[in-house]
Amino acid sequence: MKRKLSFLIFGFGFWAAAMAQDVTEPQTAETSKQKFARATFNATKIINMQSIEMVSKGNLQFLISHHFSNLWNKGAETSQNLGQLLGLNSGIAQTYLSFDYSPTDYFNIGLAAAGSSKYEGFVKFKLLRQQTGKKNIPVSIGLYSMAHINTTKDPTAKNSWEKFSYLQQVLIARKFSDKFSLELIPSYIHLNSVPYGPNNTNSIFSLGIAGKYKMTANKNLTFEYSRQLNGHETLLDKNGNIFNYHPDLISIGLELNTGGHLFQFYIGSTMAASNIDQLARNTSSIKDGNFAFGFTLNRSLSLKK
Repeated sequence: MKRKLSFLIFGFGFWAAAMAQDVTEPQTAETSKQKFARATFNATKIINMQSIEMVSKGNLQFLISHHFSNLWNKGAETSQNLGQLLGLNSGIAQTYLSFDYSPTDYFNIGLAAAGSSKYEGFVKFKLLRQQTGKKNIPVSIGLYSMAHINTTKDPTAKNSWEKFSYLQQVLIARKFSDKFSLELIPSYIHLNSVPYGPNNTNSIFSLGIAGKYKMTANKNLTFEYSRQLNGHETLLDKNGNIFNYHPDLISIGLELNTGGHLFQFYIGSTMAASNIDQLARNTSSIKDGNFAFGFTLNRSLSLKK
């Protein structure tokens, strides 16, 4: 864990050094002209995590994301794994469907079906935009807030309020060059209900880092890594059994822009569709090789007159 946290701390240090360099850069006639960072990322989600981007004002976006089963299940027979076609033909998959709309350039609102009878509503705000010139702002900053409900019948739930969870994120992004962008994602999750136990907690914290590297005009390489900082070891389930979640979440992806559509293909250490399950209830183990294929398709249309 120390090594992984050191990696994230190094990312913070690298970021701070780059920002300090921008702040101290002397102003000239060329740099005094205001320039805004554009297309820090190419989609509203990098892979599983939110990016600083949102659809343009007056646009409605439809997004479909599909997470398949594990590429290879440890302990299963080879014939079974081959028959499941690297998880693509296992019959186990999670699908995320969402609609989101931007009434302004800095505010976005959306609804989603997040797989396994789970639903979400969310808002995203853009607070600062990276720019240089007379005003120098070295990063773009946004806020993401989401409410999540699991509608699956649960006889142990005293009321429907116990089925709600919430996610709050700060999105801090910087476009270092035309090819490379980076984003830091501190997250806080609140679970309305958890089983009683000394290590069970309603408040989950995680820290993530994600990036994009532009390979060609229409192809990008993306990556994500996040670490759940608490609430994953020696927990108790509703029957009093001890279990652990897996705190590390890592994904790598390829974006293809066809002009009309943006396709995202990726491999990641989760089969869950919702950020709540990915960041606070991840059951996929990197050590056991629990990686799965996934893809996302984005399509937006203008509702302006």
